[in-house]
Amino acid sequence: MKHPRILVVDDEPQITRVLRHSLAAHGYDIRTAADGMSALDTLKDFKPDLVITDLQMPEMSGLELCRAIRYISQIAIIVLSVKGDERTKVAALDAGADDYVTKPFGMDELLARVRAALRRGPSD
Repeated sequence: MKHPRILVVDDEPQITRVLRHSLAAHGYDIRTAADGMSALDTLKDFKPDLVITDLQMPEMSGLELCRAIRYISQIAIIVLSVKGDERTKVAALDAGADDYVTKPFGMDELLARVRAALRRGPSD
């Protein structure tokens, strides 16, 4: 049985470590990227079923990454950000994100949102 593939994009090594460990422990195949440009490169080869991305990153913001992914794919995108104001959430959803989770977050809730996003349909 194929393990769902998830690309985690965050410039905070502690966040990527925690997500990699927790998601892998639940049977997901995980790759990480520290910025949007690296994420786009990884996206081509890894072909994830889901992307989890931060918004505030160097070189390419999470909003720009969402737009770039939406231009080429309909894979699920979950934004994971410290910014919790309504304006930012709406901007992320309008840029192509399917869901939005604020930091700090509960791992059980994030895992439930991952399962829900993956249920909605296969990646391109």
